[in-house]
Formats: sequence, structure tokens, C-alpha cells
Amino acid sequence: MAQTDRIKLTSLSSKGGCGCKIGPADLAQVIRSLPPEVPDPNLLVGLDTSDDAGVYRLTDELALVQTVDFFTPIVDDPYSFGQVAAANAISDIYAMGGKPLTALNIVAFPIHTLDRAILAEILRGAGDKLKEAGATLVGGHSIDDKEPKFGLAVTGLVHPGKVRTNSGAKPGDKLILTKPIGVGILTTSIKKDLLTEAEIERVTRVMTTLNKTAAEVMEPYEVHACTDVTGFGLMGHASEVAKGSGVGLIIERDRVPVLPRVRELAEAGNVPGGTKNNFAHVEDSVEFPETMDQIDRWILCDAVTSGGLLISVAGSDAEALLGDLLKAGVEASLIGEAEADRPGRITVL
Repeated sequence: MAQTDRIKLTSLSSKGGCGCKIGPADLAQVIRSLPPEVPDPNLLVGLDTSDDAGVYRLTDELALVQTVDFFTPIVDDPYSFGQVAAANAISDIYAMGGKPLTALNIVAFPIHTLDRAILAEILRGAGDKLKEAGATLVGGHSIDDKEPKFGLAVTGLVHPGKVRTNSGAKPGDKLILTKPIGVGILTTSIKKDLLTEAEIERVTRVMTTLNKTAAEVMEPYEVHACTDVTGFGLMGHASEVAKGSGVGLIIERDRVPVLPRVRELAEAGNVPGGTKNNFAHVEDSVEFPETMDQIDRWILCDAVTSGGLLISVAGSDAEALLGDLLKAGVEASLIGEAEADRPGRITVL
């Protein structure tokens, strides 16, 4: 494994990356150009609300939750990269209220130019994270590609009546976020050797932490909407909640948890393109304070990989849920609320 230690995986990505998705506006334009799907009454969640995963009803008691996600390396340690990719893909199942069941590996790897031990470590990391989630690897697909990419297609199960979507938030709900943001800025800084080993370990721990505990803790509470914060950033995913639910959202910026050194590194120019694209996409839907500078606006829009859950919970349940999340070791924060005014818009205080 000596060669594995010498390889800087993030340097093999032409984007250098944050694992950013194609922008929602660009993706929506492509989808609109396709023929309309034939309606299926068993498709409970599809493309309509840009939700985290699809949900298909099998019986009155059982539905499938399906998702897929993959990206280029965002950390240099192959084992950690596999863990991050797995945690990120599995997260969509938790966001929908489901439990992961099976997974398929998706591999693109330069098999003739990189040590195969690197790929083995990526797969081992993903496999260990799947075991932690209680999911079973059932296969996968691989191609020879000059740029490494890895991810998973994950299938889960949920009761049709217990599906969590991003479009059910109600006025009076409180918003709870279960992980700090700033991941995109930090992973961009990893590529430039700007983080200490302790800082790399910290951001990697955030990304490799499953949202399993947060999902299990919130299950008995009156949660009206849920989404996981990933490539479109906190503001992007919150905007989808606001528009899908027909409510306004208030975000208190001082309550939003941000990883250490994020602002410093952003000021030094380490803001990924995906983060700037996120800001451009939501700028017309978000009212920022006039006193808030561009750096802080970018941070709230930072492109996250394997972020936390954004939970819209009934106001009467919020403090109890927050307390239970903290007791369970989840880095949760109450960051705002939903309101009837300004539907589809976000106000940052």
C-alpha cells in the first residue's frame, strides 16, 4: 500500500472537487425537454419536487426508496473516499424516512495507471459504511476511465404513509440542521494543501458520519418535511423546501453551524465553482441582509458533500427533538422556522 500513500487522489479530478451536482436550473431545462412520463399511481415521489430519492409503492404497507450518487475524489485517502461516497448516497434514503436495504457500486477507475490497491481501499471503505448502515452490497458496475469516480445506487424500504418529502413544511415549523456546513470550501482547500491533518480529519468525519442516528431520532416526532443538504447547499435545498411546500423560510445565520476556518479559507479565494453557482441560482429567491458580505452569502450556499438533514418539525416538538438529537451525539442546531408569508422565499436574518 506504499503507492497508495503517495497518490493525491484529489489531483486526479479535473474539477478538483466538491462533488458538485449539475445545477438545478440546467437539469430542469433538460428534463423539461423530455417527453412526459406516463402517470403511475404507485409512484409516490418522482421528479416533480426535486426530492432526494424516488419512492415507489409495492403494497399498502411497503414502498421502495431508490437513489444514486457518485463523484470524483474529494479527499486523498482512498478508504475515506469510499466511506464519504457511501454515506452520501445512503443519506437520501434516510432523508425520505426510509431504511437502506441494498446497494450497487458505481466505479470509474484508471485501472492500468493507478495501483489496484487504491480501488480496493475505496471499495473497502464503502463496504464498511454499508455494514454500519445495515445495508447489503449486491453488486455493481465498473468502467475504465482516466478520472476516478465512485458512488452507489441504493435501495431502501419505507411505509407509504411514513414517507418524508421536501414539500410538506408548514407555517410554525422549526428548522433543525444536523451537520455543520462549509464542506465544499474545505474540500477545495484540501486539493491546495491548505488544511492540517487534524482539519482534514474533522471535515472527513463530518462527511463519513451517517445520517442514520438523526433519522432514527426524528422518526417519532411530527416532522413535516426533510431533505439532506448536499450539492445544492443549505440555501439551495432550503429553497426547494420553501417552493415545494408553499411556505416562506427564515434562516438565522448566527445559528447555522459552520466548520472552523471556512471563512478564512473563503476569503483567501477557495470558494468552489459549485458554491458560486448555487448562490447565482437562489439569489433571486433569498433575501440577504444588506450588511451581509459576499463571503458569508457564499458560505450559506456552499456545495456540501454528505451533509446533514434539514428537518422541518412542528414547533411544539422542536426543542424536544433538538434535545434528543444532541443527547444522541448529533451535531444539531435549530437554525430557523417556516412562515406563511413570502411563500417560496427565504429570509436570512
